Amino acid sequence: MIDQSSPTATIDAYVECCRQGDVEGLRQLFHKQAAMYGYLNGELMTGTPDIFYQAVATAPSPASSGEPYQAELSSAATTEQTATVILKEKNYWGMNFTNSFQLLKTAGKWFIVSKLFQSE
Repeated sequence: MIDQSSPTATIDAYVECCRQGDVEGLRQLFHKQAAMYGYLNGELMTGTPDIFYQAVATAPSPASSGEPYQAELSSAATTEQTATVILKEKNYWGMNFTNSFQLLKTAGKWFIVSKLFQSE
């Protein structure tokens, strides 16, 4: 079972799902109406997490490839029912990312409602 008891627990679960290539786990973490926007290699990407899910499903996971994936929670600002978490990733698919997640607490769980990202 995935821990969504706090914003940081949800992002920790996101990191582990990315590390393992767990698409179904990622689907549980993102709200069904989540948005995802950002820049991948300088190209603007807009829409839902579906393209991300497809990429995770088809690319070798860091756990299986031995890629030295690292993730660090840079900051978190939380209210009773909303949160913003900044996550920096290194060596994910050969790139580094800065991600800004917005989370919402609903039905007792924290869900990612939007992800802004930039590859570096």
